[in-house]
Amino acid sequence: LSKVVPKELWPLVEKPVIQYIVEEVKNSGIEEIIFVISPDKKLVLDYFKKCPKIEKILKERKRVNLISELEELDEICKKISFSYVFQKKPLGDGHALLQAAEKLNKEESAAVLWADDVVESSEPAILQLMNVFKTCQKPVLALYKLPKEKLSSYGVVEVEKIADRLYKIKKIVEKPELGQAPSNLAVVGKYVLTPEVFEYLKKAKPGPKKEILLAEVFDKMISDGKVLYGCEFEGKWLECGSKASWLESNTYLSLKHQKYGENISKLIKK
Repeated sequence: LSKVVPKELWPLVEKPVIQYIVEEVKNSGIEEIIFVISPDKKLVLDYFKKCPKIEKILKERKRVNLISELEELDEICKKISFSYVFQKKPLGDGHALLQAAEKLNKEESAAVLWADDVVESSEPAILQLMNVFKTCQKPVLALYKLPKEKLSSYGVVEVEKIADRLYKIKKIVEKPELGQAPSNLAVVGKYVLTPEVFEYLKKAKPGPKKEILLAEVFDKMISDGKVLYGCEFEGKWLECGSKASWLESNTYLSLKHQKYGENISKLIKK
C-alpha cells in the first residue's frame, strides 16, 4: 500500500496519522508548519487543501455528517501557514531537517515532529517540551519509559535526573543489545531544536550508510560540552512506524472511540 499511498495518510481509526500530528502542533500554539517530504508524497499536501468538488457533491446528496468532518479539518487548518520542502533521497533524518533549514529564521528555535509518533495526552506532548524549553533555552528531546525487552529497537539515553520527568542527557545509545541499555528511557520523534543544532547539522558528515543522523549530531554536541535536556512527557505513545505498532495503535484507539468502541469491544470478547 505504501507504494501508492504515503504511510502518513494511513488511518488511525478514522483520521490519517498526519492529522493527529497537525492537531498536536495546532493545539500547542504553533502557526507555521514545514513538511519535509519525498517528491512522491505530494498527496500529504493535498489532504490539507480544500476540495470544493467533493464538498459540492456531499451538499447535493445531503451527507451532513461527512460535510461536518470536512469542516472540522478546515477548522484545524485555519491560522496555520503550510509550506514544504523535498528530500529527494532518503539520506537520514538529519539530512531531512537540513532541507527545511533555509525556511527557518536563523535565530529561532523549531519544534520537530516525526509523522509516525502519535501521543495521546491531555496536554500536547510537543507543548510539554516547549514549556521545558522556555525555562532552559536548550534543545529538548521527548523521552518515554519502555520495558527492558523493547529497548533494543530504539535510541536509549544515559541521563542525569534534574527534576521530576526532566533529565540532562549524557549519551544516546542507538538500539542497544539486550541488557546493555543505559536506562529505560527511549527517544521519541519529538524535539525542540535550537539554531545551534542546525549549525551542527550543516557541519555533519555522512556516516558509513551515507546518512546524516540526528542522534549522531546530538552525541557530537554532548561531547563538545553542549547541554541537551530530555522531557519524559505525560501521555501514551502510539507508534505507527511498523505494521505491528500501527495495528496495536488502531486497536487501542478503536476500543476507546465514542462511536465504535462498544461494538469493537463486544466483537473482541466474542
